[in-house]
Amino acid sequence: MNPSLFVIGDVHGCYHTFRELLGHWRPAQELLVQTGDLVDRGRFAPECVQLAIELEARHPGRTVFLLGNHEYEMLKHFGPDGPNPPWLGWGGRATVQQYQGRRELLHQHLAWLQQRPFTWENDHLLISHAGFADTPTPLDPEDMDGVLWRRGPLRNMGRRQVVGHTPTPAGVPTFDAAANVFNIDTGACFGHNLSGLRVSFSGEVLGEVLIPTSLLDIVLA
Repeated sequence: MNPSLFVIGDVHGCYHTFRELLGHWRPAQELLVQTGDLVDRGRFAPECVQLAIELEARHPGRTVFLLGNHEYEMLKHFGPDGPNPPWLGWGGRATVQQYQGRRELLHQHLAWLQQRPFTWENDHLLISHAGFADTPTPLDPEDMDGVLWRRGPLRNMGRRQVVGHTPTPAGVPTFDAAANVFNIDTGACFGHNLSGLRVSFSGEVLGEVLIPTSLLDIVLA
């Protein structure tokens, strides 16, 4: 079997759902890429980050965990310019509470999160958290139209983009043919699904896996 990628969307603290989806990943044949936002909103942000670190160590060169806007804001909160009150209001407060009494673990996770890349790409694919749009500074983490924050249509980059960030309306992956973009944030933290997209290195979609969110992972209203 030719090597391919298994791309996972926004996890947002949904640890049990994340573990179940990872059961469909074939490490010997597939590079795992995750689009960022491991943390916030769900009940198990530290466990999700720790699992990612362990997977990276267990499968050298077979995993890529990208930076999401929630990790970026978390790093700001715990960094020299913190605290970061806006982040607390859209998911950060739960993450802070989940790290209480786990200072050493928090420091280890912050160091790892600081090393997350913005993108994974080759000649046919461009994977990021929110996608590339019409902005001159897409890799500026403060650019609201950049790869951490963009909402709305994306630019056709001449390669297939795979992104997360904006939850899809029906909880399933969507495809924008004009921009050649797959969105795989399927709202796991809102009780919908966590998605994995199988795609060849040439950009051909080989299949998708949807795992309904475990009720263990979310706080029901």
